[in-house]
Amino acid sequence: MVVATSLDEFSLGYRGWRVVLACFLMAFFMFGFGLYGQGVYLAELQRAHGWPGTLVSAASTFSFLLTSILVIFTDDLLARIGLRALILCGLIALGASTALLGLMQAPWQLYLAYALMSVGWTGMGSVVIATVLNSWFERRRGLALSLAFNGATCGGIILVPVLLALSGSIGFRSAMLAATIVMVVLVLPVVVVFTGWPVETALNSAEGSPRRGKPARHSRKELLANASFWTMVLPIAFALLAQMGFIIHQVTFLEPLIGRASAGLAVTIMAAMAVVGRLTLGLFVDRLDPRLACAASMISQAAALLVLLQSTSPAVLLGCCALYGFSIGNMITFPPLIIQREIGSTAFAAAMGLGTSIGGIVSAFGPGIVGFVRSASGDYTMAFAMCAALDVLAAGLVLWRPGRHRETLRSPDEVQRNPG
Repeated sequence: MVVATSLDEFSLGYRGWRVVLACFLMAFFMFGFGLYGQGVYLAELQRAHGWPGTLVSAASTFSFLLTSILVIFTDDLLARIGLRALILCGLIALGASTALLGLMQAPWQLYLAYALMSVGWTGMGSVVIATVLNSWFERRRGLALSLAFNGATCGGIILVPVLLALSGSIGFRSAMLAATIVMVVLVLPVVVVFTGWPVETALNSAEGSPRRGKPARHSRKELLANASFWTMVLPIAFALLAQMGFIIHQVTFLEPLIGRASAGLAVTIMAAMAVVGRLTLGLFVDRLDPRLACAASMISQAAALLVLLQSTSPAVLLGCCALYGFSIGNMITFPPLIIQREIGSTAFAAAMGLGTSIGGIVSAFGPGIVGFVRSASGDYTMAFAMCAALDVLAAGLVLWRPGRHRETLRSPDEVQRNPG
């Protein structure tokens, strides 16, 4: 067994990088099936059963809202059943969900499948990924998070086209069952072998002095009373609301201007740039102030939207989508970095769970709000201008730094090692 140290993080042989691989695969299948794949399910279930789109869409909303509630309790589950058991429960739930989506015959089964998917999010989603990587990395935490969360974007780029191709050749049922088997075969052994807490975390925890991010149960009331927590959560929630609204309506906005094929290309470019943006940020973010970097990302998204509204040139529109995509993925990378610096390791899992829940609930309204403003105004000008304004507001809020009372949520050991 190898004791984790910050010096080890610069070695490719460091065990933490194998944990990053496990987290990459978890994000690949969780976001691929649980987020990007929902468009495939909408089309295929309507085609197979004749169910109205509102039924499937309502099930998606139900799943996202249930997920936002369940993730609040991630720290309790980690304390009660442990990291590996929680991830395996998430994998089993996600596998059952995707298999049921291929086999279902009745609408109630759809809601059962989406409820199981919410359990999958709790065990394999961003809160667990950020918490385990926070425990393994100090000096290269930003790079580790960026690499792992790139699995989410790759899940959309790779898994969705594969599902569509398989559905066309062997049918939706067989495609879902085959993809589920591949997921279990790839993820199960990696989770069993690679995931766990660093040795020094376990040793220090046994001595009563937790280090490097192993979650300790923490009062959510204290978090809700902490100003640093709110000046991180609210800006991220506003930015995600604007982001979800733009992403869902992107093709509808672009198609009349540049055609269906070019609109599809814009989506591909945006997703590819999200990968580039995460990798680029990961190389430098550990040397940057995460609040400043977060504000810069929000401003870049606002600028991209404003230029998008002023142009009809295909090249400019595609360039704006590329600029917007560059910072899309980083909106889930910044919260764990800010939490670790300002709130600390002992409350990390609780803060991530609560923050993810608030952000998820707020951002879920993004597509609906953008659609409502678009319908009321007649075009997307006011709707996307509103998204840009939300980004600017979020950038201003995230730069607000409350006083040093945040140290009440940090262990004495952390305060001694990192008083700032």
